[in-house]
Amino acid sequence: MYTKHLGSFFAGGFLLFSVLCCTKTPSSVNDPTGLADTTVVQPTIPTVDWAKNATIYEINVRQFSAEGTFKAVEQQLTRLRELGVDILWFMPIHPISKENVQGSLGNPYAIEDYKAVNPEYGTLADFKSLVKQAHDLGMHVIIDWVPNHTGRTHSWVKLHPDWYTKINGKMTAPINELGKVTDRPDVVELNYDKPELRAAMIDAMQFWVRECDIDGYRCEVAGYVPDDFWAELRPKLDTIKTVFMLAEWEDKPQHFRECFNMNYGWSMHQLLKLIAKGKRPATAIDSLLAHNQQRFPPWYYQMHFVQNHDENAWTGTGSELFGNGVDAFTVLLSTFDGMPLVYNGMESNLSKRLNYYEKDPIYWGNYGKTDFYKTLLTLKHRNRALWNGTAGGQLIKIPTEKDDKVYAFYRQQENDRVVVIVNLSPTPQTIRLNGDGFEGVYTEVFTREPTELRNSLTFALKPWEYKVYTN
Repeated sequence: MYTKHLGSFFAGGFLLFSVLCCTKTPSSVNDPTGLADTTVVQPTIPTVDWAKNATIYEINVRQFSAEGTFKAVEQQLTRLRELGVDILWFMPIHPISKENVQGSLGNPYAIEDYKAVNPEYGTLADFKSLVKQAHDLGMHVIIDWVPNHTGRTHSWVKLHPDWYTKINGKMTAPINELGKVTDRPDVVELNYDKPELRAAMIDAMQFWVRECDIDGYRCEVAGYVPDDFWAELRPKLDTIKTVFMLAEWEDKPQHFRECFNMNYGWSMHQLLKLIAKGKRPATAIDSLLAHNQQRFPPWYYQMHFVQNHDENAWTGTGSELFGNGVDAFTVLLSTFDGMPLVYNGMESNLSKRLNYYEKDPIYWGNYGKTDFYKTLLTLKHRNRALWNGTAGGQLIKIPTEKDDKVYAFYRQQENDRVVVIVNLSPTPQTIRLNGDGFEGVYTEVFTREPTELRNSLTFALKPWEYKVYTN
C-alpha cells in the first residue's frame, strides 16, 4: 500500500538521486553499460514459459463493476483477453479486518483471514470459477498477498499473539525500513523470527495454488519480509506448480535469486514523472537503465506502469501525473525491456482517482482507449524483440541530436526488430537519427504506414508525439 512503497522509494532516495542527476550520454550506442553479455544466462529460480511475452492487468474487484463481484469480473474476461491481457493481478480478495476500519468499507490490505474470500466479492466457488474461466481463455491469475502484517481482527492476534512484533509489550503497526512505526491503525506487524508463523504463512500461500489453481502472487512490500523466508517459500510453492512471483520492491536485487521473477520499476516510474514535468532530461533514462543492468542479474525484468492502485488513489491519475504526455510515456514503458501493466479502467481512459475505502466504480463508457492498448499489447505478443528478459532484445539507444527531449531506441531478437521514437516534451522537436543497426523498411503500428528508416534521416515530431515501427 501507499505508505510502504513510498518508504521503499525514499529509503533508496540517495541512490536514486545520484542516478537521476547523472545525465551522461551512453558511451557506446551498442552497449551503453559496457556489460553486454551475448551468452544466454539462466535464472536461478524456476520460470514459466508463458511469462516470456506476457502483459499484466491489475483488477480492483470492488471498483471493477457496479456489482463489485467475482462474477462481474468473469463477465469481462473475454474482452480483456481480446485486449491482449495475459496475467490478471487481483488486489487482495480476502475478508477485511473489522477493527479501526478505514472509511466505510475498509482497506483491502488489512487481511482478516488468509484462507477465505471477502463475502462482498462472492464465494470461494465463485473465485474458482473465475480462475478456471481465465485459464480456459489462455490467461493466468496472480493474487495480491500481504505477508508483513494482518488486520487487527485476524484470528492469529488472539490465538498466536507471539507471532507479532511488539513494542513495550504491545502489537505495533508496520515498522518501515527507517525504523519508524507507520500510520496504519488497522493492521499489526508479523514477526518472522517465529518458525510457526513462517509455516502458517507458507501453508496459506500453498492453499490458493492447490485449491484454486492460481498461478502466483504479487507480494506487498516484499522487502519488509526477511529474504530467507522468500527462499524458503519458493520451492514449497513450486512443488504444487511452478508459479510466477512479483515483488512490490526494487531495492533488493537478491530477490531475483531467492524467489521473484519480476519486481516493480519504481525508480523508472518516479523518473518519468519528473521528465513529464520538465524537471529531468530524457537522457536520465540512460543512466537509470545502466544502473539497473549493473545491480540486477542478467535475467531480470521489471513491471513498468504509469498507473497502479497506489499511484491512482494517492498521487494522481495518468493525466495528473504525466499531463498530455500520458500516452507517450505509456508507449515508452510498453516497449521497454520489462512487462507493461494496465491498471483497470485505463482502456476506458480512466480519469478519476478510485477511492480506496468506499464504493467508487469505474466508468467504462465506450472503452475509448481499447485500440491504443490493443495495438501495444498485440505487438508485445508477436514481436520477439519486445519479449521479457533474456527472451527479448537488448535496448539500444539511437542518438537523435535532441536526446534531452526525445528518447529513441531499437530492440532486436533474431529477425524481429522494433524502433521506438518518443517526444517526451510539450514542444515540437526536429530530430536526426544517427548510428546504424536500425536501418530498414518498417510499418508504423498506429498509422499502418510503411516507412524506411536510415542513418541521418530527419523528421519533425509534434509535442508528445510517438512512433513505433515494426519490421
